[in-house]
Amino acid sequence: MSSAESEPRASARHRLGLGAAVVLVLVALAITVGIGIFRGQSAPTQAVTIDKTPAATTGAATELYAHVSGAVRDPGLYVLPDGSRVVDAVAAAGGFAKGAGRDGVNLARPLSDGEQLVVPKKGEQATAAPGSGAGAVGGGKLNLNTADQAALEELPGIGPALAQRIIAWRDENGRFTSIDDLLAVSGIGDKLLAGLRDAVTV
Repeated sequence: MSSAESEPRASARHRLGLGAAVVLVLVALAITVGIGIFRGQSAPTQAVTIDKTPAATTGAATELYAHVSGAVRDPGLYVLPDGSRVVDAVAAAGGFAKGAGRDGVNLARPLSDGEQLVVPKKGEQATAAPGSGAGAVGGGKLNLNTADQAALEELPGIGPALAQRIIAWRDENGRFTSIDDLLAVSGIGDKLLAGLRDAVTV
């Protein structure tokens, strides 16, 4: 056999070998992709649940209702963020009306849910509206977060000085969250607190 005849045969074998290698690579790739798809279909799926429960049902109060009346420009019922103060309620009601007795209103006092805020006119004495919390509330108990000094002085063992301290503590620290918070007020100890438990609420 001449060298001229062997060269085409060698070239044909080379092409055949290269083609077989390409086919093997393609087959291996197809097998790999197939295994990946199979595993993806058989792998367990993890479900993530998003909690869309409203804040009102989780026990976290985010707002309060306040009835603003008296010498304000737009009396009515207002929904305010929890932790709001009297100044926020007056602002929501359009501000003080002409002739309002501004000195008779403690703008720094925290509001309570369901409170009625009565803004007096000049010369009028600020009065506690029924259900406002500035006097007795349900069960005859006094709300520590809304009671004025006169109402606090009616409590057993509470005089003018202690009533002022209770209001001062409330203005500086915000709402009482429990009756035990009274222990943080100077002059109130365990014995006095025990006598107040059945007379106050928060």
